[in-house]
Amino acid sequence: MNNTLIQDDIIAISTPSGSGAIGIIRLSGPHCVEIVDKFFFGSKLINAEGNSVHYGKLKDTKGSILDECLATVFRAPRSYTKENVVELSCHGSPYILKSIMELFLSQGVRMAKAGEFTMRAFLNGQMDLVQAEAVADLIASETRSQHDIAIHQMRGGFSKTIEDLREQLIHFASMLELENDFGEEDVEFADKDQLKALADKALKQINVLIESFSYGNALKQGIPVTIIGRPNVGKSTLLNTLLQEDKAIISNIPGTTRDVIEDTININGILFRFVDTAGLRETDDEIESIGITKTYQKIDDAKIILYMDELSEDHTAIVERYKSLNLPDRPYKVILLSKADTFHTCHMYDVEEAVSTQLNRAKTISISSTNGKGIDDIKKAIVAYAQNMKSNASDVVVTNLRHYEALQNINTSLSKVSEGIEAGISSDFIAMDIRHALHYIGEISGTVSTDDLLENIFRNFCIGK
Repeated sequence: MNNTLIQDDIIAISTPSGSGAIGIIRLSGPHCVEIVDKFFFGSKLINAEGNSVHYGKLKDTKGSILDECLATVFRAPRSYTKENVVELSCHGSPYILKSIMELFLSQGVRMAKAGEFTMRAFLNGQMDLVQAEAVADLIASETRSQHDIAIHQMRGGFSKTIEDLREQLIHFASMLELENDFGEEDVEFADKDQLKALADKALKQINVLIESFSYGNALKQGIPVTIIGRPNVGKSTLLNTLLQEDKAIISNIPGTTRDVIEDTININGILFRFVDTAGLRETDDEIESIGITKTYQKIDDAKIILYMDELSEDHTAIVERYKSLNLPDRPYKVILLSKADTFHTCHMYDVEEAVSTQLNRAKTISISSTNGKGIDDIKKAIVAYAQNMKSNASDVVVTNLRHYEALQNINTSLSKVSEGIEAGISSDFIAMDIRHALHYIGEISGTVSTDDLLENIFRNFCIGK
């Protein structure tokens, strides 16, 4: 968006659609205070100080009262967009809001595009692109963990880390450029050992951020928990119990679940995405085989695997069936022994201990979806694992795929810088790799951006933000 386009006045409803006690209409632009003042009767808004609230009546062009409302005036640059802003808190009638919108649109105010208020805040230097994207994440947050990450990024946590790295690289890049300018005089302005130490330190920081994406993206989308096991061990019943709804079809017929079924649940402020899968067995049924193939795909995607088997005295068979799957080491695995309500308590604990011991002390829980036994223990186990993931993550957690891809490019460029210094290559090649790293840093913060990039980011915002 060019500077000419952002000089006009825009308007949007900033509250959700439908009836409500209050509806908020937001205007931003150089003339918005004067435009609203023409139709606002109670206080002279053109004389109002910034950050002030005024009670009055809004009238249309014929003098008819549209509503009694509060007008909050913000003066540039002390506003969300760093422009003059007026927020009208009206009654939430769709008719009233529509009438007020039509009034100001008839006065030359333009309907805001999706995310345009935040885009103006970015273009006017109120925030960088990382913080702007965090606004959208904050609005979309459904859990405490999602909220905490968005707040940290909106307050500039990630931005500061990136900016500190940028400033150091700019300093060394300028020293290298000086060397290139005075190349014939054999002058060295940049300490190569110091530059290599910086590049290696930066690489460690970047790799920590890259690794944090696995945790951050899982928190944002829901930590994937895949439920696996043989047919008829109670996987679908467990999913329904966890979700507290009949999400999956349950029957005594083996192979009832033929496709993955998933849904999310908030447990202690953390979003988990539970996936019920087709039972693992040999089958000639073509459709069921497709479902089993998808099960293995979900195993590869999982952060947590809940392996279910039916509780029985033959604990050795349970262990052998589990081992036969050759599950990957990386996902956290919990062994669930179902139908515990049909088993004697003392024998149940004996089987639990035997299975856990033979599987390297794997977390083993006897459960019953019928009476709820063990369900809270499952929740505690996966929450503890998620909290451990958080404690192992960096203070700054990357949740945005765009940032992740840029970080990978920065990593590639800085690796070339480090390798180039060690190999003794020419300063101009090292400077070129630093410039590439700086370019990708700029893509993250928005100092390097295109109209297409900005449109792609802000079009996913709500209209009033």
